[in-house]
Amino acid sequence: MKFLNIARAMLISAVALISQPLLAEQFVTYGDYEIHYNAFNSTFIQPDVAQNIGVQRSKRRALVNVSVLKVDGDKKIPVTANVSGSASNLIQQSQTLKFQKVDEGNAIYYLSQFGFTDDQVIRLKLDVQPDPNQAAFTVQFEQKFYEE
Repeated sequence: MKFLNIARAMLISAVALISQPLLAEQFVTYGDYEIHYNAFNSTFIQPDVAQNIGVQRSKRRALVNVSVLKVDGDKKIPVTANVSGSASNLIQQSQTLKFQKVDEGNAIYYLSQFGFTDDQVIRLKLDVQPDPNQAAFTVQFEQKFYEE
């Protein structure tokens, strides 16, 4: 169990390090919530970490990472949410995203994988519901992926 927690911490660190230089901080604000998101090739994750958290590394697989923060004054607190979505290419072939929650106490992330072909634009649509008493917020973005 301790090894799994270390592996998760390594993944979170890798996601944080990867997301900053490759993609400027991407987030949207809905009321008191910030929804942060990014997507990257699965080969950026170290093999041992990927195996321990059940991520399939492949030059044709990518990960989407989502985190939700509740803004309370000058504090930003990670919160749980229901996260779902889809990934589709330009000819509308779609994949349903199934998110895995990674909870490290001071950080909560949701990860999902999808496939792509080299030099392909993928449109991602995410539905994020941090409050079960409110409708989900929708986040949409597109990104080009390359085989690594």
